Amino acid sequence: MTDAMSELYPFLYADRDGADVDAVLDEVRASTVAKAREIMELRGRVHREQRRELAEAGAAMAARFARGGRLFSFGNGGSSTDAQDLATQFMNPPRGTPPLPAFALTAETAVVTALSNDVGFDVVFSRQLAAFGRADDIAVGLSTSGNSANLLSAFDQARRVGMLTVGITGDSGGRMAEQAGVDHLFVVPSSSVHRIQEAQTTIYHVLADLAAEGRR
Repeated sequence: MTDAMSELYPFLYADRDGADVDAVLDEVRASTVAKAREIMELRGRVHREQRRELAEAGAAMAARFARGGRLFSFGNGGSSTDAQDLATQFMNPPRGTPPLPAFALTAETAVVTALSNDVGFDVVFSRQLAAFGRADDIAVGLSTSGNSANLLSAFDQARRVGMLTVGITGDSGGRMAEQAGVDHLFVVPSSSVHRIQEAQTTIYHVLADLAAEGRR
């Protein structure tokens, strides 16, 4: 952990005995600017390379909502938090935009822990989709690696039901990119988990806006 942190923030781990405070602050400033520039460039690349897929996915999601469909989002760790934020974008949209039914499968702690304890962690999302999912619904899974077994299982279940499936991942896409059960796949081309999650946030905000516009 220390090695990873020192790579991200070298100015915090270097020998600073007698160091100039202004010099340290300059390093902090330069590091912050570099990270901001990196995510801006990454978001720009995602837009250039995947904007057509974004438009198609947004339209497909709007069509499902128009038929009475609901959205179910899911992910692990930080992606779990993003899945809950994603659902919030649809349920609590900007003023003047109608709310759309969206649920985060990570929000029900009792359900997640019961399935993990009694059955296995690999089914925490697929079991919920088996219980609630319908043909007009939407499944959105987030993963920085694309290799989470419980997401892959959930997409398999969603496809069996006939749901629209949307995957948001990073790096090279992992196993999610190899899975035939994802209708719309968005891959953030970065090996940095931090930058991947920041760009993924932009992706699902854009999808929420497009889906809402399509329902006006």
